[in-house]
Amino acid sequence: MADLPDVRFLTVAEVAELMRVSKMTVYRLVHAGELPAVRFGRSYRVPESAVAEVVQRPVSDVG
Repeated sequence: MADLPDVRFLTVAEVAELMRVSKMTVYRLVHAGELPAVRFGRSYRVPESAVAEVVQRPVSDVG
């Protein structure tokens, strides 16, 4: 089996706290495919690196 890099997974609640949004917003991002996540049973775990990438994305100017 190939060596896996050290990956730290965060819960939806931890991601919401880091991003200062609601848990529902995190779920919407996950379901929309904007935030990669892994499902473990009935819960989701988000790689910490994915959160950093989403937070660093440029914000688009809407209208």
